[in-house]
Amino acid sequence: MAAPAPAAAPAGKGILLKADPIAAAYRDEVKSMLAQASTKPKLVGILSTSSEPSKSYAEFTRRQCEELGVEFVLKKTGAALEAELGEGEGVEEAIIEANEDESVNGIMVYFPIFGPQQDHYLHQVVSPLKDVEGLHFKFHYNLYHNIRFLNPKSLLETVTTPSGHTTSTIDGEVPPPGMVKSIIPCTPLAIVKCLEYLGVYNRILPYGDRAYGKTITVINRSEVVGRPLAALLSNDGARVYSVDIDSIQEVLAQSDAVVSAVPNASYKVKTEWLKDGCICLNVAADKNFEKEVRDKASIYVPAVGKVTILMLLRNLLRLQQYQRIQEESK
Repeated sequence: MAAPAPAAAPAGKGILLKADPIAAAYRDEVKSMLAQASTKPKLVGILSTSSEPSKSYAEFTRRQCEELGVEFVLKKTGAALEAELGEGEGVEEAIIEANEDESVNGIMVYFPIFGPQQDHYLHQVVSPLKDVEGLHFKFHYNLYHNIRFLNPKSLLETVTTPSGHTTSTIDGEVPPPGMVKSIIPCTPLAIVKCLEYLGVYNRILPYGDRAYGKTITVINRSEVVGRPLAALLSNDGARVYSVDIDSIQEVLAQSDAVVSAVPNASYKVKTEWLKDGCICLNVAADKNFEKEVRDKASIYVPAVGKVTILMLLRNLLRLQQYQRIQEESK
């Protein structure tokens, strides 16, 4: 469906576009999936730090789940439970408990906790059958190899075997017999959906090439957002610069779209470095773009959280289906 034309902006100014209209179509999709589900899905959130952004995201998750009719349980451990406890204390035990609870369909852990290396370990502790965030190595393997489908029975196997089914990360695909869609990390997928809505993707081109001819810079190289997003965009034909915060002036001047997800309140992308008419998406909890960003950007999206949570809930409903397939195959 073509994006409706945003309201006219003052002369010389780009459009400030909030995520609500982008999220609307996916909200309807999630509602439809929920209506068809045999039981209400259950999502467990695990909060183990005193981080204010994590607390806010947990509350946002709760509200969204309640509005849509998803059961949400917030499990607090460590510093989130009691101030005298350590940051992250008890988080691994809470994940294992949720893995073993047959009533739980999905697990969401509020990162960051310890730092990249230890957090990456925790991503692998979450059962791939309950990983709504799509951070398990099985899903990352598929993403980095552009493998779109998998056999749901393979999720509990210890060895990843290529399926041979490669294609773009799009909606409307019909998996081959016996296969289901692989789970895609929810934040990178939400960003792709925003770029599709904003016209960065060309719907006339064939799947796998719809971002052909576009140059996109991603300012974040984490395994949670930056690297998976770069892979998704590359799989769809874009020329992608995956960069850290240093030495980015040259690539920004070439970029049709700029996505920034730097978790630092003091970091700002300089407006003067942007290409005229580019599209800018802020993914960080803090605003990574200067107030004057729309002097250069044709469209600026200040947050994508409302789309991200719907991608997460869509993953939850798919995993509920995969769990049912597992049970029926026993």
